[in-house]
Amino acid sequence: MMDGYPYGGRRDPSTFDFPPVTPNPQKQAFAEYRAERDRKTVDMDGGDEGQWCLAVGDRTQDDRTGKAGTVQGFAKPMLWDERQMNYRACAAEHPEAVFHEAKVKWDSGEVSTIPALYLRAEGAEVQLGPGAFYSAATLQGKPISAREWLVDDLIPSGTVTLLGGDGGTGKSLLSLQLAAAVALDSRWIGRSVAGGKAVYISAEDDNDELHRRIADVARAEGVELSELSNLTMRSLAGLDALLAMQDGPSSVLRPSALFNALDRFLGDLGPSLVVLDTLADLFPGNENDRAQARQFIGLLRGLAIRHKCAVVLLAHPSLSGLNSGAGTSGSTGWNNSVRSRLYFERVMQDNYEANPDARVLRTMKANYGRTGGEIGLTWRGGVFVTDTPKTGLDRMAGNAKAERVFLKLLGLFTEQGRRVNHAGGSTYAPKVFAEHPQSEGVTKRAFKTAMESLLADGRFTIATEGPASKTRQFLLLAGGA
Repeated sequence: MMDGYPYGGRRDPSTFDFPPVTPNPQKQAFAEYRAERDRKTVDMDGGDEGQWCLAVGDRTQDDRTGKAGTVQGFAKPMLWDERQMNYRACAAEHPEAVFHEAKVKWDSGEVSTIPALYLRAEGAEVQLGPGAFYSAATLQGKPISAREWLVDDLIPSGTVTLLGGDGGTGKSLLSLQLAAAVALDSRWIGRSVAGGKAVYISAEDDNDELHRRIADVARAEGVELSELSNLTMRSLAGLDALLAMQDGPSSVLRPSALFNALDRFLGDLGPSLVVLDTLADLFPGNENDRAQARQFIGLLRGLAIRHKCAVVLLAHPSLSGLNSGAGTSGSTGWNNSVRSRLYFERVMQDNYEANPDARVLRTMKANYGRTGGEIGLTWRGGVFVTDTPKTGLDRMAGNAKAERVFLKLLGLFTEQGRRVNHAGGSTYAPKVFAEHPQSEGVTKRAFKTAMESLLADGRFTIATEGPASKTRQFLLLAGGA
């Protein structure tokens, strides 16, 4: 299939209200509908797969869902105007008419009209025709295309990345900083990004809030707002922001009018990034429905593929996702359908937040890279800034401090007749010491590292007391009784 799609023409500003952009004359039509033997037909250019036609009465499939039906007619005829370098409305009988929608009666009995972009002829001749299969040996000598990234090893282009985070954590601000970095061709949280145009759509924040936030971002970047012409923002707060609709009583999702308007706009704009905030406002179905989750991500992946951009979808985790630290929400279909998933969270230890401004961005899933990565961030001056990595000497000094304080507190507890252990529970030494007033700010994690190091060095031992049926272990300073 060709890269373009059969959308164009003048947009109805009531549907999306995006600013006008210059049409891209390089965009090719995905399909051309022509009159053939008094039937309205669609010629689809399949490249190596050849050409085929859809006509009234033909069998067809929906690319998104795989459901089959019969074409009953076409609608919204347009033709390419060389003077305007864009599509314009025309009569259905025009020999070069391009029909944007098709009316289909599905095998289930329902009838609906969908963009012809998603229709293909039903049958093996399309899916299994010449060129559909090929031998791996034919790839010999062909150049291997480099994988494209918006942010290296973090956010891939041409697909959907799910960015999760609890409400109030700051994922909206973090993603707005990403959009600004793309528009400015600068860096984001210490990493280089692919510059270009960016679109930021918020269904949560109104225009005044977006103004305040982007002003902070511009100030942090050292630029004027006038320099952010490559960033397009849109607030849908308080409006119908659904990007899909349920098709009748079934659970099948189809693009909404808003989705189609966005699709047309992106086709003209050619962005590198689209941020969608948030899933709960944009998705019409049941988040626990795996099929609907996959369909919705499929719609967004279609945007990413057609427009060769990265789509970042923001989402809130479920209660179980919060408690487990996995950051997941609803069905496993969300995590399984995206190629990349990031989780933005506060830094908590035993339900205690030592620094309310501290955050960490974790790589939870990366089909094209490594998982388990963490980036420490701190909210400062209205934006998130990357924590300065510790040098070797800094780490050595931090470890030495943790070991010193650990031994100090172990000695204090021993003098007081209080016992701590190395295994866990209410007397777990790293936990108890981190909560002590004399911890000097050392964290539980740092105390754990110090404990392992000191134990290996023989600075204390693990003692045992009590009968064999009920033994207890505790830490004892080397040379202690």
